[in-house]
Amino acid sequence: MNDRNDKLVFWGCFIALITTAFAFITRAFMVNDPGLWPKTFGLDTVQGQELFNAGIWPFAISIILFSLIIDKIGYRVAMVFSFVCYALYALLAFRAYGTVNAEGLEGQALKDAQTQAYQLLYWGSIILGLGNGTVEAYINPVVATMFNRDKTKWLNILHAGWPGGLVLGGLLTIMLGTKVAEDWRVLIVIIAIPAIIFLVMLIKARFPVNERVAAGATYREMLGEFGAIGAAIAGFLIMKELGGVFGWSNLMVIAIVAVLVVAYGFYCKSPGRPMMIFLCIVMFPLATTELGTDGAITGIMQEPLQRAGQDPLWVLIYTSAIMTVLRFFSGPIVHKLTPLGLLATCAGLAAVGLMLLSVTTTLIAIFAAATLYGIGKTFFWPTTLGVVSEQFPKGGALTLNAIAGIGMLSVGIVGGPLIGAMQEKSMETAVGKEMEGTYAKISEERSYFLGKYNAVVDDKVKDLPEADATKVGEVTKGAKQGALAKVAVFPIIMLLCYIGLIMYFKSRGGYKPVEIGGDGGGH
Repeated sequence: MNDRNDKLVFWGCFIALITTAFAFITRAFMVNDPGLWPKTFGLDTVQGQELFNAGIWPFAISIILFSLIIDKIGYRVAMVFSFVCYALYALLAFRAYGTVNAEGLEGQALKDAQTQAYQLLYWGSIILGLGNGTVEAYINPVVATMFNRDKTKWLNILHAGWPGGLVLGGLLTIMLGTKVAEDWRVLIVIIAIPAIIFLVMLIKARFPVNERVAAGATYREMLGEFGAIGAAIAGFLIMKELGGVFGWSNLMVIAIVAVLVVAYGFYCKSPGRPMMIFLCIVMFPLATTELGTDGAITGIMQEPLQRAGQDPLWVLIYTSAIMTVLRFFSGPIVHKLTPLGLLATCAGLAAVGLMLLSVTTTLIAIFAAATLYGIGKTFFWPTTLGVVSEQFPKGGALTLNAIAGIGMLSVGIVGGPLIGAMQEKSMETAVGKEMEGTYAKISEERSYFLGKYNAVVDDKVKDLPEADATKVGEVTKGAKQGALAKVAVFPIIMLLCYIGLIMYFKSRGGYKPVEIGGDGGGH
């Protein structure tokens, strides 16, 4: 990376990823802090996660769709589109704030305003997710092409921008303190800072020609690497989510997916590479372990950290700082362990870290457990992208970005709400054990993607005698932490999958990247 333009492109992509992290952490904080969005819009735990995940699942739509056309329209168009999405999100969030904070609202009028504002913020979150997905749609293939001899290393360095943005965004959130409590719109404003910077840096930069295009691999070959099975996985997740948004029946969703998959398979004439399909499936537990837990951990760790006199956001900031440093120095680690060895090691560490986080209570013990979890989740996402890029270079932008899209879809549709349901189940068990007969009085049955769940309703808790209501609050806060032990099952599944892949490559002489040529000159 000696050319001035290459440096500008790489660091512009890096800052664009920081923007997505700013958007993620500020929304995670506003969803999980009871005094912000839950209070403003009257949300329970699962509803909060569903609102949060409205900013995640659209990522898959934009990253996959742009991957299909990005070699035609160019990276610059995708970059500008992402900036416009950030601007629209800010506009709708400001309107939502104004709707619920109008003078004289109370009773049913307040509930109606909350419903209206929720819809504004929900659609704003969807637009934000489209922008975040578009960022990754161009930064991943750009960097994989610029450094096509050392992809895993440089994709890890690029993706240091994600935890780096979480650290900066988290520190800014804590420093703003009471200003956030008084007006959460200040957290919307800080997203504009990196967004404007990357727009200025990249608007006139020369982007490289994708490695696949430069090597002469055809569009049909690119689609074939992902294949009909890969399209079926991504297509079902996308259409299932869209069906929920627009009220489509399950039959209609299946019919639409069937038509799209048949057309895709007929054109590319390939079911997809078996290992590619396997890695797509592994993205379900991977994304839930990393992003699903990141989105919920400030709320989960609120009770033990506040008891220790600390902001719960510190756990996410601390683990993200670990990730930032380690990703910058990923080269020697990848060389020593190999990409798959690194993924297996990280899965084991993440599982142990989550199990310890579920039971620790002292400040030192919490951060010791968070260290294991932070190291564990460090290399999951970029190393998986590196493996896909190294093993399926003919897949170009599609395979590289589609697997990221599937990961985001899985956590947005399934993982995040599932973690929320795990928390609600832990609260149900704890209240039932400590206060027999009370849970039925304070809960109601609700539903989400995977079925029905029981949720604690704040208004019903308030109807209890003051002493009972206080005890319920104490019990439920402690129960949330215990849910992390259940989340540990996801990295355990990943560990078994990576061990299987290591054995597969060992039988074939060891892990080696596939090279097709094509360095991608600027244009």
